[in-house]
Amino acid sequence: MSRQALIESRVRDALPLQHLEVLNESHNHSAGQDTHFKLVVVSPAFAGLRAVARHQKIYALLADEMSRGLHALALHLYTPEEWADAGAAPESPACRGGSKHG
Repeated sequence: MSRQALIESRVRDALPLQHLEVLNESHNHSAGQDTHFKLVVVSPAFAGLRAVARHQKIYALLADEMSRGLHALALHLYTPEEWADAGAAPESPACRGGSKHG
C-alpha cells in the first residue's frame, strides 16, 4: 500500500468525515520520495478543539509513518461549519529548498 493510501485509510478509519483530501506534494520537495503530504480533513470530531489538539489527533494516527520517513504534513483541519465558511484549503507555498534534489 502506498504511503498516500495508508494515510487516507488511517484517517478514514479513525474519524467521521465530511471531506478528506490527501495530496502527495513530495514532487515539490524530495525527488522520488513520498515524504511531504497535504491533508485537508473536515470532521465533526474537531468541534470544540483548538488547532493544536486537532493536529495532535492526526499526528497520533501517523506517528509510526513519521518515524519511517514521513517528513512533513501540511494539515488543514476543519469542522463542517468552518469548511462551509472557508470553501477550500489554502494553496501550498512553493518549496524553499531543503531536501529537494534533481
